[in-house]
Amino acid sequence: MHETCTTDLYEYEPTSATRERAVSGSPEGQDRAPRTTLPVIPDRPAAVPERPAALPDRATPLPDRATVLPDRAPARADRAPALSDHPPALPDPPAPLPDPSGLSDHPSGLPDRPPEPSDYRTAFHAARLAMAIVGRDGVVLDANPALGTLLSTDPALLTARDAADLADLREDARTWSEYREVLLGRRGRLLCTRRLKRPGGHSLWAEITVEPVPDSCNVLLSVTDISDRRDLQARLRHLQMHDPVTRLPNRNLFFDKLASALEAASYDPGSGRRIGLCYLDLDGFKAINDTLGHRVGDRLLSAVAQRLVECAAPDGHLVARLGGDEFALLVEDSEGTEQLCELARTVLAALQRPFDVSGQRLSVSASIGVVERPAAGIHTTWLMQAADTTLYWAKEDGKARWTLFDPERNAHRMTRQALASTLRPAVEREEFVLDYQPLVGLVDGAVRGVEALVRWNHPRFGRLAPNRFISLAEDSGAIVPLGRWVLETACRQARAWQLAHPRAPIFVSVNVAVRQVWDSDLVADVGAILARTGLPPNLLQLELTESAVMGSAGRPSQALQQLSDMGIAIAIDDFGTGYSNLAYLSRLPVSTLKLDGSFVRGFRAEEHPNPADETIVEALVDLAHRLGLSVTAEGVESAEQAERLGRIGCDTGQGWFYSRAVAPDRISALLAG
Repeated sequence: MHETCTTDLYEYEPTSATRERAVSGSPEGQDRAPRTTLPVIPDRPAAVPERPAALPDRATPLPDRATVLPDRAPARADRAPALSDHPPALPDPPAPLPDPSGLSDHPSGLPDRPPEPSDYRTAFHAARLAMAIVGRDGVVLDANPALGTLLSTDPALLTARDAADLADLREDARTWSEYREVLLGRRGRLLCTRRLKRPGGHSLWAEITVEPVPDSCNVLLSVTDISDRRDLQARLRHLQMHDPVTRLPNRNLFFDKLASALEAASYDPGSGRRIGLCYLDLDGFKAINDTLGHRVGDRLLSAVAQRLVECAAPDGHLVARLGGDEFALLVEDSEGTEQLCELARTVLAALQRPFDVSGQRLSVSASIGVVERPAAGIHTTWLMQAADTTLYWAKEDGKARWTLFDPERNAHRMTRQALASTLRPAVEREEFVLDYQPLVGLVDGAVRGVEALVRWNHPRFGRLAPNRFISLAEDSGAIVPLGRWVLETACRQARAWQLAHPRAPIFVSVNVAVRQVWDSDLVADVGAILARTGLPPNLLQLELTESAVMGSAGRPSQALQQLSDMGIAIAIDDFGTGYSNLAYLSRLPVSTLKLDGSFVRGFRAEEHPNPADETIVEALVDLAHRLGLSVTAEGVESAEQAERLGRIGCDTGQGWFYSRAVAPDRISALLAG
């Protein structure tokens, strides 16, 4: 069994190779690895006892380059032994250089010892962030110099003060409640913005943060001066919320104020708060802009804005420019309709005074829509729609005036809008029907023809007369498909009557809107319909209003001439109600004049006849006959009227005296009788 050496760190069993190197007497350090320092071997007895049996069979070998003496080598007394039977003891590791960070020896990168409380206190007092340590009772325990500088006071004077008073945390109930929750440990953080007063009357905007201090019963109050940021935000918001031309609040700010006022009223519906709005638009401002330029226009707008502010200033009403030449005056706590009407009158009077702009004297007027309602339950969208509608009424009624919102008129407008939006689908759904009113000879009483009158069987509003929807159809363009349907339906019915009564066929008269002439090929439509229905052209009469044919030139005149060349009769409806230019009677292929019922109405009182009415009608009839035209009197309601009209020379009459507009089967029965 080999002899072994033990050290304090591990066991070593020499090998044959190490013995050979020891016997060979290698020079000192020859077989050492570079930068290896031989350890100093202490004196020990030459004889080493055998390894105890309890030791393991294997010892941790030293590297081969370690140098040892042969067994039982005698020791020299004249010098300390350089070698021994023991393997060399490992040298103590060199002392490490000090780590200035103090973190290198810790496995997690943290120092082995926690920072001293004095370190935190030093950082607290040296920090540029204003801070204070606050106890759970809300009293300031310590304040750093930065907080004293921020509040322009000695930080020592802040100690023992109530932190809530220091940071103005009692301003509103919500902030105060959240602050108390942080003190009690029920909330992790409070963040708010406050305006803090400083000595000398100055103030600053600060961002306040309150949060618990870890492993402590205290909380940390930190205060950040955000006055510069707040001022910048205020300037940016002012630019965003104000009109650059007039310096008035713009559309965004106006709607913010309006929404806030309505929202406040909704929280207290029993308060009876009311709200009012004057929505105005300058009349003729576009002409000033176009002729004098936008620079003058902008200066005029600024002058108008100044006068509006003067009108609203006594009561503190908000004046805003909503865009273009539109302005609004908001009355948040209205005292009633009369207050809004008086404000509108004041504004109109102020704007009627001339303006001196860029050396020019300008005059403008305004149309104003006035709305005044209870604030509770009113939505911003509805209020603005009502104001816009009322402003439209003011312009429609003649401009330079104010108009008060009328719920009934608005309901009528809404009904018209609903009808206009469903006109075209109604044609496709065949919701329209035709009634026919007889045209009767005033001399013999025979039925000469019928006028087709359209009715709308509306699923919601019931049966509607033409005056409820024809103007809507003309405005929207739906008159073209509707007129085409009316024409074909009437021609098909007239063809049926012709086949049923071939000896005395009657003609059918159909109203045509001037838009049908412009927006469609009326001549082609009529020709195609006559071809499909088989109705002879001489049994069709087309009626156009006097205003539609007055001054007709170009396409309308050519279309009427082509229709007349086809054998179709052309009648002028409501003749005499407008400015009559009799010259067109010689230029256009007109065959019949239909006198408006207003002329016939004067024939009703037999006891007190109006000689002027009879003179006018007699002159018109004589003129028509001299031009080769026939005359039909509308609105005949009595036998006396029919008799007098016949005596004057009218050819046919139409009215309730003969028959109302009836269904086609009633006309068939009348013809059969």
